Amino acid sequence: MNPLARTLDVQTFIDEQRFSPYQWTILVLCFLVVAADGFDTAAVGFIAPSLIGDWGVSRAALGPVMSAALVGLGIGALAAGPVADRLGRKTVLVLSVFFFGAWSLASAYAGSIESLTALRFLTGLGLGAAMPNAVTLMSEYAPSRIRSVVVNTMFCGFSVGLSIGGLCAAWMIPHFGWPSVLVAGGVGPLVLSVLLVLLLPESAQFMVVRRRAGDRIARVLRRIAADPRLANCAFTAADPRDSVADKSALSLVVSRPYRFGTAMLWLAYFMGLMIFYLLTNWLPTLFKDAGFSAERAALTTSLFPLGGILGNLCLGWIMDRFNARRVNACAYVLAAALVLTIGRGIGDQVWLSVLIFLTGTAVTSAVTSMSALAAAFYPTRSRATGVAWMLGIGRMGAVAGAMTGGLMMSMGLQFGAVFTFLAVPALVAAFALGALSRHGAVAQSATTVIAAE
Repeated sequence: MNPLARTLDVQTFIDEQRFSPYQWTILVLCFLVVAADGFDTAAVGFIAPSLIGDWGVSRAALGPVMSAALVGLGIGALAAGPVADRLGRKTVLVLSVFFFGAWSLASAYAGSIESLTALRFLTGLGLGAAMPNAVTLMSEYAPSRIRSVVVNTMFCGFSVGLSIGGLCAAWMIPHFGWPSVLVAGGVGPLVLSVLLVLLLPESAQFMVVRRRAGDRIARVLRRIAADPRLANCAFTAADPRDSVADKSALSLVVSRPYRFGTAMLWLAYFMGLMIFYLLTNWLPTLFKDAGFSAERAALTTSLFPLGGILGNLCLGWIMDRFNARRVNACAYVLAAALVLTIGRGIGDQVWLSVLIFLTGTAVTSAVTSMSALAAAFYPTRSRATGVAWMLGIGRMGAVAGAMTGGLMMSMGLQFGAVFTFLAVPALVAAFALGALSRHGAVAQSATTVIAAE
């Protein structure tokens, strides 16, 4: 490259353009990844009543099965973030989607609780690696002015995947048995991994930071807009936070300028996933204990993630216009109010369904919007690691939620008591984001502080 050639900042270029058909393609692909993630993550929750009947196991015995994938999710996310910041978002994303599809398919042939637990753990490793890289890649191709709503739109895929899981389970289990749900959850990702290889680009910002060939970066950006400035151009990713090259991605995430924000993001996400996965995994069983048929329990449960679709879009739109951290804190406060309302007792099934939908709207949008907060909080050099570690640490909250649900079931706690309990983690999450908002953004002098450590 000619040293006198003009320079062009990748994010500035993306911000200047309209949201192109190529970016829509990236959004659709990432949406499908997240939808497959949602389907596979919730699969055991939907087949749990059938497993109890077919295998003659107790509800408490299903706790390890439900938690196995969540443990794998955490480990997969923690490992995948640093690898993606070194090798690339696309590479890790394609491998992870293929991996969780293959192991989900294998899970359909499990013959015991022990083998199903092991296979669900392996599925979780792939699931955990996929999500943070989809978030990171999408955030790096989104214009800054609409980044939150774009990332949240992508995350609607998770709610769609959960809802499709409920609908599929309600129809497939009576006709083909519970393994058919896991087969569907395996074949879809395997096909999707081929589409990702063919259609998905590597992050342009990542390629700049890793000093990849300029013509390769230009080819990708030309698919967004055929701008004459892309000819004979040197590319930059102007972010002073990326200027410290001697820090590893993980060291940067836990360094002094980011330490408090990292802790608050982890705490809020932990608490949010505790609520989300307790309800996602145990709502079908709770409804069945309350007198619902298996089919009605699955269909009513599907309203919970379905509410997240509306919530994600609305919350993302608001976050792009106001203080995103405070907006998300308010969503957690609303979630606390809704679960307390349900906990007081609702006799009418229609009104209960409405409240389940609204609770899903608040909880799902609050949890999924955390990824947009994390993607904006960290620099390009450590973005995949920052997002992945928040997701990974937060997944421990998912494990806690699944295990707590199993403990509550074994204790015989009633429907209302379970929902009343969930107000506590919702308020803790709101407090964490409120503290992060008061703490403020990372200072512009962060690079100097990091270098001095």
